[in-house]
Amino acid sequence: MGEFLNENPLVLLIGACEVGFWVLLGAGLAARYLLRARRLSTVLLVLVPVLDVVLVTASLVDVAGGSPPSLTHGLAAVYLGFTVAFGHSMIRWADTAFAHRFAGGPPPRKPPQYGAAKVAYEWREWGKMALAWGIALAVIFVTAAVAGTGVPPLGEWFADPMWSWGARLMPVVLIWFVGWPLWTTLAPPRAPEGSAPESAPESAPDSAQEATDVRR
Repeated sequence: MGEFLNENPLVLLIGACEVGFWVLLGAGLAARYLLRARRLSTVLLVLVPVLDVVLVTASLVDVAGGSPPSLTHGLAAVYLGFTVAFGHSMIRWADTAFAHRFAGGPPPRKPPQYGAAKVAYEWREWGKMALAWGIALAVIFVTAAVAGTGVPPLGEWFADPMWSWGARLMPVVLIWFVGWPLWTTLAPPRAPEGSAPESAPESAPDSAQEATDVRR
């Protein structure tokens, strides 16, 4: 393991970015709701997306310096895609939960289970997955362009260390599409008789809104 990490320092940076995400998020929310230091909280939360910039820059600098595009560079692209696509909703949920626990705010809303709200929710969540895949592919393409290796034929993606990440995510996107938004659209679950209609969660409460705006 030590030898692998020495040969692939980008893996350590990816791990550091993941740890940094949660440290900055936790510190930012603690500053907001425990210390009542809103300005400090905003600064800490603004630093969260800076981690993504650092990661993608390090990856591009690495290949520009002569390192061949590898599995690690593909992993960095996938990590960036997921943090951009899902980071906003993760921070919104954490902010709402923190506000509920320490500031008397409402609890995080549970995902809808029935009807049109459930359909809209599933499409929105799958859209995040598709966006993550698209961002990952875009970053992989840019990395290949910087390295001068170009785009291999689609049939050779699995054999390429970096492009294999794009190939791995393709079936995930398709299975998620069929199993959730498509299936829910064709056969939306019905609410039990007498239950109140559900609405899909769209925005954070006012107490949490500012914190979510500093992410994506």
